[in-house]
Amino acid sequence: MFTGLVRGVGVVRGVAETEAGGRLEIEPPPRLASPSVGDSIAIDGCCLTLAEPAGERWAFDAVPQTLGVTSLGRVEEGDRVNIEPSLKAGDELGGHIVQGHVDGLAEVISVKNRGEWRVRFRPPAELAPMIVPKGSVCLAGVSLTIAEVDASPSSSPSSRPEWFEVVLIPTTLAETNLEALVPGQAVNIETDVFARTIVHYLRHFSADAR
Repeated sequence: MFTGLVRGVGVVRGVAETEAGGRLEIEPPPRLASPSVGDSIAIDGCCLTLAEPAGERWAFDAVPQTLGVTSLGRVEEGDRVNIEPSLKAGDELGGHIVQGHVDGLAEVISVKNRGEWRVRFRPPAELAPMIVPKGSVCLAGVSLTIAEVDASPSSSPSSRPEWFEVVLIPTTLAETNLEALVPGQAVNIETDVFARTIVHYLRHFSADAR
């Protein structure tokens, strides 16, 4: 489990295909403590297991499903990725509850950095009901508050919001890789676990669903 509070930005130093899927080698920032083999670490919001002893590079194995549904299948050497070690019992929950189970990819529609840094995303259609104004969302491993949601579909119950926006504060821009976002880029999105649970229940187990 994680909080969406990034602890450092690493650099991808190796990407290789393996029989099990793929292996990523990441150079972490010096300030991060060296983890142990088997530790869970979120890389751009995707929970991975450390496969080899930590040192100057951390190695992770990713199965085909992970590579297919997250941005990790698109990373290249030199890319910068957000890193967060897993939450320990008793740690402060400063962001929101994040599982590291990526729901899909959200597309960057626009980036505006005049006055405030505001980024607009297009979520996968099936996730739109879980995007709640002032609610929480995890993007590329970063816990963010949803600032605005497309209100145009409200007149049609069958339609879904096509976009949502977040505002990035200077600390987020300085401590994560979100400053480099550009239109057309795909980033990992994990919706709020409580919103996801409620939507799942209403879709499959409510009286109307039957």
